[in-house]
Amino acid sequence: MPKSFVLVINSGSSSLKFAVIDSSTGEEVISGLGECFGLAEAVISWKHQGTKTQHEIKAKDNHHEYAIEQIVTLIESLGHSKQLVAVGHRIVHGGEKFTSTVRIDDKVLAEIDALSSLAPLHNPAGVKGIKAALNAFPSLPQFAVFDTAFHQSMPDKAFTYGIPQQLYKEHGIRRYGFHGTSHYYVSREAAKMLSQTVEESNIISVHLGNGASVCAVSAGRSVDTSMGFTPLAGLMMGTRCGDLDSGIIEFLIKKGWSQESVFETLNKKSGFLGVSELTSDARGILEAMEEGHKGAKLAFDVFTYRVAKYIAAYLVPLDKLDAIVFTGGIGENALPIRSEIIKNLKLLGFVEDAVANQAARFGQSGIIAKSELLGAVAMVIPTNEEYVIAKQSVELL
Repeated sequence: MPKSFVLVINSGSSSLKFAVIDSSTGEEVISGLGECFGLAEAVISWKHQGTKTQHEIKAKDNHHEYAIEQIVTLIESLGHSKQLVAVGHRIVHGGEKFTSTVRIDDKVLAEIDALSSLAPLHNPAGVKGIKAALNAFPSLPQFAVFDTAFHQSMPDKAFTYGIPQQLYKEHGIRRYGFHGTSHYYVSREAAKMLSQTVEESNIISVHLGNGASVCAVSAGRSVDTSMGFTPLAGLMMGTRCGDLDSGIIEFLIKKGWSQESVFETLNKKSGFLGVSELTSDARGILEAMEEGHKGAKLAFDVFTYRVAKYIAAYLVPLDKLDAIVFTGGIGENALPIRSEIIKNLKLLGFVEDAVANQAARFGQSGIIAKSELLGAVAMVIPTNEEYVIAKQSVELL
């Protein structure tokens, strides 16, 4: 049977991640990153069969287009161009318009662009990546997979804010949620590990990385999630504050802060970085904490406490709980963080298996704790968002 490869593109404002995925196995044939777009030091690098290669991006501008031209040359040089059947794009915001993966045409592209007011940093970059890929691969079908789509199954009571309905009707202000492809993937994998159908499983998915969110998944459908109108809400993250009394914004502006400086602080100078006054990287937090750094310990405590609180809260929308699933860079690898979160869930009966928790790292799945009280487990499952994008693109073919 011939292989069907999908080029998956995740286009950011100053970067472009890409991977060529075998849609039947999820194997990454090639993976790479273009970064520092707009700067003189712009580069593109990729990994193929364990070998990493890097090139300067010599174009003065149009770095997205140049990067994709390099990807085309790379795919052709490795002899994979005939196996490529589609291009899948990760798009951050689909609003209420897009509830599933769609094939891209002029109308879809215009609608993604029109949603830029909801994601001004992300959707314009996604559009730029799509246009470059359409020029580079005019004969290949291209698909958009939305971070927000999985959460469109949330009921009104979960996505509605306690604000005038006019703001929702006129401006679309509501909870949207993000990390949808990750929560979708690990909830399906968890059902397999539990020997259940997706329809009979109840999962709390905990995606912990530089961005972090929790999602309650009932019968395979998102019923609540911690991120909101923007990715700023919910858990404390690497540089984002998470949930915050909105009155603080008014307070700071009255103190003379500009609107830009307030949101620059909340998005880029808060979280691990702001609380620890040290670093936004969880690995740096853990290392400094071991050395007795008080700011790092406080950041660790705030983060793990908030995650546990959200997990406990998300028992409310579920009829029962089968599993808590840790995923994302921190969720998959940071042993002390998982241990502390489980410790904070002692009232729910969770008891850590220290040996299993130690083993479930660096790409390894496993059950790391159990609750006899709830008849549930905590497990680790490495996420694979690129595989979701590739698989859903091929399914639509």
